[in-house]
Amino acid sequence: MNVSFRTASPTALIAALQQARDYTLALYDQFIEADRGLPHQAPFLSTINPPLWELGHVAWFAEWYILREASSSAPDTAIGHSLLTRGDDWFDSNTVPHRMRWHLDLPPPGALKTYCHEVLDRVLDRLSGVPDTRRDLYPYRLILAHEDMHGEALAVTQQTLGIPTVSKLDVMDASSWAPRTIPFGAATFEMGLPRESQFVFDNEKWAHPLHVRAFEIDAALVSNAQFIDFIEDGGYSYPRFWSPEGQSWLVSQGLSAPRDWEREDGQWVTWRFGRKIPLFPYEPVRHVSLHEAEAYCTWAGRRLPEEGEWEYAATSGHAGFQWGGLWEWTASPFQPYPGFARDAYQEYSAPWFTTHRAVRGASPATSARLRSPKFRNFFLPTRNDQFIGFRTCALRQRTTSA
Repeated sequence: MNVSFRTASPTALIAALQQARDYTLALYDQFIEADRGLPHQAPFLSTINPPLWELGHVAWFAEWYILREASSSAPDTAIGHSLLTRGDDWFDSNTVPHRMRWHLDLPPPGALKTYCHEVLDRVLDRLSGVPDTRRDLYPYRLILAHEDMHGEALAVTQQTLGIPTVSKLDVMDASSWAPRTIPFGAATFEMGLPRESQFVFDNEKWAHPLHVRAFEIDAALVSNAQFIDFIEDGGYSYPRFWSPEGQSWLVSQGLSAPRDWEREDGQWVTWRFGRKIPLFPYEPVRHVSLHEAEAYCTWAGRRLPEEGEWEYAATSGHAGFQWGGLWEWTASPFQPYPGFARDAYQEYSAPWFTTHRAVRGASPATSARLRSPKFRNFFLPTRNDQFIGFRTCALRQRTTSA
């Protein structure tokens, strides 16, 4: 379903919520088939959640905001109790630390699947009588976006653990890739979303004028072939290409190429969802950290685009600017827009300001209804497990006084 979740009608939301839940359950079944569906069946990793916890959490989140009519994510704002005796103790991400999620005595998969079905049935029953207004549909659009995001998180977990996937993420289409750049003149544009929007995340509020200086940006993301040139020129060996933080990260990881890459009989191969495949030269390079992206830029005499430059290019209407194949690192810290205020989901953005880097675009695992050139994602600079790559910009000309 390609209708944006932001503008979907009640009828469209009913279909989309059902589709999202079916997809979540299909992804989870892949973990069951691989005997990795429970916390103790997978190694503890700080970057991912146990698949069984993810399954319960998406249903709990919908129950919290719809069935229990919570006014916010703060404790004691919901009505009544969870359908599960210990639902709040197990699945409230604000009160259950990440490490604890791997050690919870969760219900068995069958019981949580029943919970998922029961919650969704009740949600859809309520939605069938909801007026088609921005205010009334807000929580339904929120839980749909939330489940789509966790669907992508489950796909990331599948790649991280080497689990076969029902999604089509093994090989990406790079048929339109071309090594060219696009010049943009200086301009002022409206960054963010306007107040009349049907649905807005708090970090997208509100539209405000932003001036960008003239810049030149890659039409497409950096390819595997370009990144191999960096590797073979000593990119992972020479400290001069890496920031101090990047050097520390590189030493801690012991990498000499992006994660999941291997050299085999003189050729590069990579692991995708538990399967070793040839590394296609014109695919965008993926699963690279911000530190690797910055090191490449230093080596190439380029830089990452600022978040405003990326949004301006993506919304300019220029047919040559390709985006949506992967999430993309930017040069900008993840920061609030002027006048920021938290929404009902209070922890969606605010805890991650300054520590995380602004990320733009979308990945093949991103639901079509979530994709927008205005959507802001954000990751820690060390994350290389995500479906993430980067493009570069020309360095700015330095001005000198007479």
